[in-house]
Amino acid sequence: MKTRVVVGMSGGVDSAVSALLLKEAGYEVIGLFMRNWDSQLNNDIKGNSKLRTEEICPQEQDYNDALAISKKIGIKLERIDFIKEYWDYVFAYFLKEYKRGRTPNPDILCNRFIKFDAFSKYAFGELKADYIAMGHYAKTVVSDEVYDNKKVVLLKSAIDQNKDQTYFLSQLEQSQIAKTLFPLGDISKKEVRQIAKDNDFLIADKKDSTGICFIGERDFKEFLENYIPNQPGDILDIDSLKKLGTHVGTMYYTIGQSKGLNLGGQSERHYVCKKDVVNKIIYVCSETNKKHLFSDKIKVEDIHYTLPLDIVKKYLEKAKINNELEIRFRHRQKLMTVNSQFSIDYKKATISSANPFKAVASGQALAFYYQNICLGGGFIV
Repeated sequence: MKTRVVVGMSGGVDSAVSALLLKEAGYEVIGLFMRNWDSQLNNDIKGNSKLRTEEICPQEQDYNDALAISKKIGIKLERIDFIKEYWDYVFAYFLKEYKRGRTPNPDILCNRFIKFDAFSKYAFGELKADYIAMGHYAKTVVSDEVYDNKKVVLLKSAIDQNKDQTYFLSQLEQSQIAKTLFPLGDISKKEVRQIAKDNDFLIADKKDSTGICFIGERDFKEFLENYIPNQPGDILDIDSLKKLGTHVGTMYYTIGQSKGLNLGGQSERHYVCKKDVVNKIIYVCSETNKKHLFSDKIKVEDIHYTLPLDIVKKYLEKAKINNELEIRFRHRQKLMTVNSQFSIDYKKATISSANPFKAVASGQALAFYYQNICLGGGFIV
């Protein structure tokens, strides 16, 4: 009997090639397309230019693309809605964090609660999968470490470092990782597109999805206005406290942002360097005074690990001895070597480095690495 794998099919080239590679490797493959957002139901009106101008909404086009690919490679495609789950576990948190003036990353929670939880439960329960698979650029490696009578599975960076997506997977459980296949871990994006072309996939050159996870591209400011009322305030120079302009809400700006500030008459570019949500003030610094963008320490809380804690402790000790603990707090950010001080329960950490950290924003996710193993991650406070 063949091993059954349920693949998350998005209508994009990565999931299409993942399904093809698994079928060619001898697995029994079933595709599963998720619909997690309903623009009409969720009042997604402002900022959604495609709501009334497109003959078919992008989400339906994605489904049609996934269906066409599934038929071409000879696999069944199922479809399921997780609209309520997405709102409850991802979008509600997203809005709550923006109201606090923080910078959340919905992709992190989308992976933890939707793709690798709700999706998994349906795949293993209803479709009787042995594994699930995703088109993420990441690798899983079975280690020699044993925990609870099972070999531990490591989540490692993909070969294509430019596309590596382990940052977005840093909140996964060991049980989730151990039951997931990542067919694209050892090939580049360029190779993926070539495989698609070689197999006459019509989506071989389809643009990668961008914007908010499962929602897509939006005019972000207008999109947030659907859910959070404008809260106007002043933009002040952080040194002189001189008023340079006004804004319509601190939630629309993030640390390090320079575009969209509308500060006319300034001889230099300015950057957001601090936000006061209570008093509705955004502080900016000039190009020649960018010291305000840098931090010497980062505090992280709610740390979650991809490995059992006993195994993590071993890796952290090795990393400390060899000065090999690395972090990133943005996707595609180059890994930075850091020093760390963890709390007794390993749920909190204070991070420092020989080089200062640029444009750190509270609410951002931070992922830990040791020798390309993603150990887990937490949220910057």
